[in-house]
Amino acid sequence: MIAVPGGSVRVSDRRTQRSWSVEVAPFRMAAHHVTQAQYAAVTGSSPSASRGPELPVESVTWAEAARFCNALSVHEGLSPVYSFGAAVEWDRAADGYRLPTEAEWEHACRAGTDGPRYGDLDEIAWHRGNSGERIHEVGGKRPNAWGLHDMIGNAWDWCWDVYDAQVYGPYRVLRGGGWFDEHWSCRASVRRRSHPSYRSDDVGFRVVRSH
Repeated sequence: MIAVPGGSVRVSDRRTQRSWSVEVAPFRMAAHHVTQAQYAAVTGSSPSASRGPELPVESVTWAEAARFCNALSVHEGLSPVYSFGAAVEWDRAADGYRLPTEAEWEHACRAGTDGPRYGDLDEIAWHRGNSGERIHEVGGKRPNAWGLHDMIGNAWDWCWDVYDAQVYGPYRVLRGGGWFDEHWSCRASVRRRSHPSYRSDDVGFRVVRSH
């Protein structure tokens, strides 16, 4: 887990042409996506379309990612963050693992930079132009200044946030771009949304902790 300093980030949405500033408290983020080996060790499940222990786990829904966070918390003797009922609730006092908010994600991705990416695309990311149209093992590209790998490219990251409840209902935010995305989708500011039951071979997640 990498210590991410607090700060301010400006989130923007091209669909609505809106942008807004968010203050982010310090937190800790995993240096890379949850791998298939990690996921299997905690859940006993191997849902991914491509197989390899150090590949990002993919083909997981938003709800499965949130449940993994709770399972990992219990596994390590921490307090689970989420409760599951008619809606998923976040206990902000809990010390366990959770999904990043999209503001946390973008702040961590940028690592103090303000351009579309934290480095040259081919050096930092697996994308359609260099991936051979397949997912790759975590940590194979240069990290950002804070030591976080694959924030852009390889696999999209599920985030905690609902994208736009009035228009899209329960759809959740995805960030980062994946191995099959063109360069314009692999940027720090790009927001995508999908239903929390959505599965795809280019969608994974990484975990964070507030404490």
